[in-house]
Amino acid sequence: MDINDLRSLFTVLAFIAFVGIVWWAYSDRRKQTYDEAAHVAARR
Repeated sequence: MDINDLRSLFTVLAFIAFVGIVWWAYSDRRKQTYDEAAHVAARR
């Protein structure tokens, strides 16, 4: 395994982490939290 294999592996892992974070942020379980934050911001 050379450095280019490690770089490729790191890129794939970083992409998987990014997709996971996006999925978590847009999941239905977070909707109530974001709605409450938007409601508080709208009252200012």
